[in-house]
Order: sequence, then C-alpha cells, then structure tokens
Amino acid sequence: MEYKDYYSVLGVDKDASTDEIKKAYRKLAMKYHPDRNPDDKQAEEKFKEINEANEVLSDPEKRAKYDQLSNSYSSWQQAGGSPGSFRWEDLFGGGMGGRTTRVEYGDIGDIFGEGGGFSDFFRTFFGGGAAPRGTAGGAGTRTYQRPRSYQQDVTISLYEAYQGTTRTLDVDGNKKEIKIPPGVRTGTKVKATGAGPANSSGQRGDIYLNIRVSPDPRFERQGDDLLTEKKIELYTALLGGEVKVETISGDILLKIPPGTQPGQTFRLAGKGMPVLRKKNKFGNLLVKIDVQIPKNLTDEQKELVNKLQSSG
Repeated sequence: MEYKDYYSVLGVDKDASTDEIKKAYRKLAMKYHPDRNPDDKQAEEKFKEINEANEVLSDPEKRAKYDQLSNSYSSWQQAGGSPGSFRWEDLFGGGMGGRTTRVEYGDIGDIFGEGGGFSDFFRTFFGGGAAPRGTAGGAGTRTYQRPRSYQQDVTISLYEAYQGTTRTLDVDGNKKEIKIPPGVRTGTKVKATGAGPANSSGQRGDIYLNIRVSPDPRFERQGDDLLTEKKIELYTALLGGEVKVETISGDILLKIPPGTQPGQTFRLAGKGMPVLRKKNKFGNLLVKIDVQIPKNLTDEQKELVNKLQSSG
C-alpha cells in the first residue's frame, strides 16, 4: 500500500496551523477543480488527492492519527526498512476504533460519486465509502461505519481441542475455513479477522467462534489437566506391577508400586491438554486408582488373605 504524504500534497509544513491548511486547500482546489479543467484526467486525480489530504489534515483527530502513522513509517525507513515490506495495517488494525466517525466535506461525493475517490491508504485507516448526505455545493456529512462483528457457536470434541481443528463457514456464498488452535476450552472465543460478510463499503467484519468442548467419557478436564480413573486388580495393588493407561494421545504403561491404596492418584506430567497459545507446554494427566475387590475367593486365596491379616 502506497504511503500518502498529505502535507506535501497541500504544500504545507507539518506544523502548519488549521488556517494555513484551509487556505492551501482552497487555493489548490480552485486550481484543479474539474469545472476549470474539463476532460483533464491529471487535474482530476490531483483534485482527488487534495480533497483526501484535506479530509485528514483538517480534522484534529485524524491528523493526530496520521502524524503517528507518519512517525512510525519514518522510523521504519531510518532503520533501513523496505517500504514494500512495511505493514501499515498492523499498526492499528485499520479503521477508527469501535465508533462511527463523521467527516465533513463539500461536494466531493457529487463530483466523484460514492466513496469520493479515496485511496486505499485513506480507506485502511479512516474508513471508507458510505453514501453521502447533503446537497451539491453545500456542506454535507459522510458517515463511515466500522463493519459489524458476528458470533457463531461451535461444539468440538475434547480430542479436537487437544490437537486443534478447523470449521468451515459459508460467508456470502464463499467457504471460509477457520482454524481453532489446540488448548481451547468451553468459553474460549476464536477470532477470525476479516472473515465476516462485507458491508456496503466492501469492508469485512470479524467472526468470533464461541467454543464449547463436549464432555468426554474417558477424561474429566480440570483446566489444562485431565483426570481419569484406572481399575486395577487387588493383587496388582498389593504386589505392584504395570498397567496400561489410556491417555488422550495414546496408551502408555504406568508402574504401580506395591501397596498402592484405593483412590491414590498418580500424576503423569505433560500428558494433559496443551496450554492455549503456548507452544510445547502441556498440563498433566491425573490417574486415580480404583482397586477391584474380588467377590468370590478360592480357598487358596482366602488362605493367603488370612496369612496377610495375621502377619499385618
């Protein structure tokens, strides 16, 4: 996107007063007005630039924002940055914030039609193109409305929340794939910038996916940790051994020490959910032991239990 030096367009210094800007604009607008330069495309383009510069520099709020943009751009150039790689949109995200901005103008809309011939630079930072109000030749008002945002409820499985997933939405007849990052939970909002329907000016709003993670019969989620239960035999609890435990990423072997008690919990580090937007960081898997007591013992088993009881 081409940088616009509005001060140079009007031929004024950066510290010019409001009156100086007004006088410079009137002088140039009179010189390049289409009525005085019929069928002159160069004069027409110059007139558009003059009006655009005046739109910004005659408004204190827009001028302050433009000066801030210009300073950032100058710093970028002085640091050896290439103008072609500088992303203006990343500075403020475009637009004028969350409110409607009213811009005073004369008969720009009547001369050039809807949008007033504004550049991409202007539209990116100051909105663009609502239909004009007012009569030709008189002071009117142009309203630039920030495009509205949309929300969509989305239900995903716990495994999808673990590995990340996508959802495809139909927007204005076009399929848009939105990425849902690993680690989301119920209540997380995933923002898809500029993925919404276009408004009358062609600007697109954002879409927010309201995430709901459905319950999983194997695991209970506790923040970034997962809780599961594992049933083991009485003899394994008494003598120790290894048991296969299901984790969300696959089965592993858990070592059970001799004398493990019913309800005892083992913590498996890093086997829980990924931490949202923190690469390679995971919660834990908590394995709660459920010791199965046999209902019917053989005579030999009863004898062993009695020996344990007498020795204890």
